[in-house]
Amino acid sequence: MAQGLHLVFGDELLDPARTEFRDTKDIHIVGIFPDYDSADNAWKSEAQHTVDNAYMRCFTAHLHRLRDADQANSAQSE
Repeated sequence: MAQGLHLVFGDELLDPARTEFRDTKDIHIVGIFPDYDSADNAWKSEAQHTVDNAYMRCFTAHLHRLRDADQANSAQSE
């Protein structure tokens, strides 16, 4: 079975209603996790630290989906 890698990251947004970061150079990388449950726990912990700032957001990216999409595209292009 393939690893289900997840990236947890976040920082301050320009507008709380959108997902555009104020400064992409300041994005905080929480870490890469081997499964959704551990990524979700890290996300909750990080989000709890910034609960009082409406502009701060933390996200989880499913890296395994990106990797799988690249593999599917490369197989089709050959």
